[in-house]
Amino acid sequence: MTRRHAVAIVDGFASAARLAKAFDAAGHDCVRVQSTLDIPAHYRSELDLGLYADNLVHTGDVAATAALLADYRPIAVIAGAEQGVELADALCEATGLPGNGTALSHARRTKDVQTRTVAAAGLPTARQLTVENAAQLEAWHARLGGRVVVKPVRSARNDGVSVCDSPAESVAAYGRVSSAVNAFGLRNEGVVAQEYLSGTEFVVNTVSRDGRHRVTDTWRYQKIDVNGVRDRINGILSLPPSDPRWSRLREYAFSVLDALGIAHGPAHLEIIMTSAGPCLVELGARLCGSDVARYAVLVTGESQIDRTVQAYTDPDSFLADADSPYRGDGHAAMAFLASPLEGRLTSYPLLGEVERLDSYQGMALRVTPGQQLRRTVDDSTEPLAIGLAHADAATVEKDFQTVCYLDGYGFYEVEQGHHG
Repeated sequence: MTRRHAVAIVDGFASAARLAKAFDAAGHDCVRVQSTLDIPAHYRSELDLGLYADNLVHTGDVAATAALLADYRPIAVIAGAEQGVELADALCEATGLPGNGTALSHARRTKDVQTRTVAAAGLPTARQLTVENAAQLEAWHARLGGRVVVKPVRSARNDGVSVCDSPAESVAAYGRVSSAVNAFGLRNEGVVAQEYLSGTEFVVNTVSRDGRHRVTDTWRYQKIDVNGVRDRINGILSLPPSDPRWSRLREYAFSVLDALGIAHGPAHLEIIMTSAGPCLVELGARLCGSDVARYAVLVTGESQIDRTVQAYTDPDSFLADADSPYRGDGHAAMAFLASPLEGRLTSYPLLGEVERLDSYQGMALRVTPGQQLRRTVDDSTEPLAIGLAHADAATVEKDFQTVCYLDGYGFYEVEQGHHG
């Protein structure tokens, strides 16, 4: 039997499953390339190898993995998760497929190098320090003053990120991060400290082809201080192209993509709109996670998923309308809940009230009754996410605020004697 031309997805975990389904619907098999011998623990429960024609495990030899891949006549190699970015770049180069090259791979994956690369292109960035030791960090924070963010140079989600008000807090955070094993099961390679940027933070999701970029969806982060964590992201709300900030975010995002050599495929940018204008927090050269693509479609009629498939399978159509803004007549939000309790979960007593909201579209339950509930301090301890969408922006906003009001001690019921 003749194989269909395949698409290789490097580390096709989590939200990349939607990408595999979309390529299959477009007539292409998908092959998963595993960039490491072991699968990171937080992805093991989300695997569905039934989506893939094969699973190729990379053992460190790019030429050997490219040779295995050749049997599937690939038309594209795409990173499905953060840790797969560099291998995807290398395989594109080895196979001659459309890709971003390896010259700036390190900058696309390493936060301090990324910021330096964007700054070298003349774009606004946060002031930062690549931390070598505690004394150096303490002196830098004292000189800078104010608040700083300490985080691993390589991580995903909000793994290891600390917001610090004093040099002593920064030093303590450095001690935690520098010795920690990150979400990928690897010991952190280094630590970066960056000035805390004041302003509203946005997500800009893009897809590129031949150096031309398209914004597929844009979101505004909502944040709270909860459970001792500052600036915990508790939701995202869609941002229409009619918003006066949209065009400035788009222009800045495209300049960042160019500075980091992203000519092909999806990218996920986090940008803070400061009083002086847009400033990069960080970029991931891969899809946005958290099922955002599903809600993007409800807002705009498109998402990173379908535009990524189009960019690789029908580039002429992609390029024909790359510059037109997406449709902006829908509104959506996702609420990321935070449990103040720990213990064995027995129920979510108020979930019925959420399900009755006018804009309610669904939920992603990460902790189900009978499982252990942890106090939420990061993405990995988040118990559930709620999706909202409606034609009326005010309805989405009201329902989002209602979910935030309901979340808290009364939202979770745990076994007696197990309260956190």
